[in-house]
Amino acid sequence: MTSTQAPTDLESYLEGTRDARLGSYADFLRFPSVSALPEHSDDCRRAAEWLADQLRAIGAEHVEVSETSAHPIVYGDWLGADGAPTAIVYGHYDVQPVDPLELWDSPPFEPVIKGERMLARGSADDKGHIHMHLRAAEALLATRGSLPLNLKFVFEGDEEASSPGLDAWLEAHARQLEADVAIISDTGFFEGNLPAITVALRGIVYAQIDVFGPPVDLHSGGYGGTVQNPANALAWILAGLKSPDGVVQIPGFYDDVVALTERDRAALADLPFDEEAYREAMGVLALVGEPDFSVLERRGARPTLDVNGLWGGFHGDGSKTIIPAHAHAKVSCRLVVDQDPGAIFDLLSAHVARIAPPGVRVEVQRLGDGRPSLTPIDHPATQAAARALEATFGRSPLYIREGGSIPICASFEETLGLPVVLLGFSQPDCHAHAPNEWMDLRNYETGIRTIARYWDELATSLG
Repeated sequence: MTSTQAPTDLESYLEGTRDARLGSYADFLRFPSVSALPEHSDDCRRAAEWLADQLRAIGAEHVEVSETSAHPIVYGDWLGADGAPTAIVYGHYDVQPVDPLELWDSPPFEPVIKGERMLARGSADDKGHIHMHLRAAEALLATRGSLPLNLKFVFEGDEEASSPGLDAWLEAHARQLEADVAIISDTGFFEGNLPAITVALRGIVYAQIDVFGPPVDLHSGGYGGTVQNPANALAWILAGLKSPDGVVQIPGFYDDVVALTERDRAALADLPFDEEAYREAMGVLALVGEPDFSVLERRGARPTLDVNGLWGGFHGDGSKTIIPAHAHAKVSCRLVVDQDPGAIFDLLSAHVARIAPPGVRVEVQRLGDGRPSLTPIDHPATQAAARALEATFGRSPLYIREGGSIPICASFEETLGLPVVLLGFSQPDCHAHAPNEWMDLRNYETGIRTIARYWDELATSLG
């Protein structure tokens, strides 16, 4: 298939293998590969072994389940296109925890097709995208016997747990991973399911704040008013991190933020975005944030700080009058270009120590991080993706900035020196990280065809 030739053989193959393809997709989704929970370590390994078997079955070589300090990385390649460019294909087979389980319409690891949706944890983020790449390569090899370029597949098992072993693995395998471009399929379309290419991702630093008081819980009647309550102290600390209008109060937090240009702001303002529909879709009373920036600017081009979890003291039914011995919070900061996760963590830690009230011991743990990323729109690999999307989805893609983080994006850029194209196909309201995650099967099927076409476009653009 080329940009001027109709994919008759490929289309016939894909039509004839649809049922088997969906069955394989469901098989992949059944693995409860939750990287953040130790009890699912064996499930992560089984998912990795399944992927390795899939790569071998479609004709990939040098397939291995490669060990890291955490869950394994699956590698395989097809290097039969002499003189053609080489692309790395990245996805992650691990998934988010499923809590709260009671909000799922069906068990999260028992895939169900409802209308045009595949419902299961990981169906969109990110097993669906991995499966699309496998099936696109399989279809091309089955109908042509070859690919138009060389592919190196890298499937990670710790993206949802901040990728602790990733950078060391990349450095150790740098020669094996020599390529011309990296393709990351872990993003989605714009509001209204409009085809889009993500050109910017925020980075992240994830921390835990621990506040310790007495060695055991104390009776609040006998000791209240004489000792510092760790839960009260934690509330004071958290209130000191942000102002009511969303401005982070940590000194130096914004120092390295690269300001949006007028062109950047105009491009975001031109996107077909309905703020009220966005608010209604989330079911919230109002949209809030830094007052001098639009919703899209705040969502993808400005740094943030959010409390992700709180615990401490008594939280069962009824009452228990205690001063808890300790209290804890998990906090994340989303970062934009030129913000360094290590520097931001140091600023956060220093600010917490500065504003903590007396009478408690406070610790701040660094749980994970990733750098922000920005990809040029005019890069030949980006424009090749745009042509492939327009040819298969029927309209030219939008260029968007995403608020999420994909640590390997910056790692590919900095460790391997590769340009990165973010080519994903999930809908923006696919419930990734939430109950009832789903993938639009029309996006899934057309996405397979987009990927196949992209390899032809990319081979021509970079050849």
